[in-house]
Amino acid sequence: MAARPPPGKPPVGKQPPIPPNQTLYVTNLLSSKIQKDDLKTALYMLFSTYGPVLDVVVLKTVKMRGQAHVVFRDIQAATQALRSLEGYDFLGKQLRIQYAKSKSDVVAKLDGTYKMPGTSGANANVEMTETQHNIFNAPAPGTTSTAAPAPARGLPAKPPSSGSPAPAADGRGQKRTRDEEDEDESDEDVAMEEDSDDE
Repeated sequence: MAARPPPGKPPVGKQPPIPPNQTLYVTNLLSSKIQKDDLKTALYMLFSTYGPVLDVVVLKTVKMRGQAHVVFRDIQAATQALRSLEGYDFLGKQLRIQYAKSKSDVVAKLDGTYKMPGTSGANANVEMTETQHNIFNAPAPGTTSTAAPAPARGLPAKPPSSGSPAPAADGRGQKRTRDEEDEDESDEDVAMEEDSDDE
């Protein structure tokens, strides 16, 4: 009778599957014969056909040589790219792609869960901004949204436009219209002197 591993631990040699993630881990890249920036651009061009790419991380250190991380805006685009490009011949080598084990810093910053290394829990709590909210709560590509756009927060209401600008209530000045600027500058125009080198 074969010995079984304790419950809760995977059998030796098998790793638990990595859950779907917005970040793809790409290996088997040709890194020694291409510049880092060129490799980044080539990966961006290849993967951006499947959805919006937020970041491409390529490191040429000894430990990370031949590897990259590609960060998508949503999981659907990352999944489609993984399925389509697994085994794709890229610069003479077949790509090996899987989901990344952890969330990318770019995604964590956008969804408001990023914690700076070495900070305590009180300082690391970040509030989600309006832009972050719009990016991560946007409908999936190809679907239509029936909800009306949310009104902008933090901006003052636009004043009604009339023929002449009214003075500001708080004592600040008003921007002059183009007509007023042209009238003031016309008095300062001076004719240029002619230099003739013909003499």
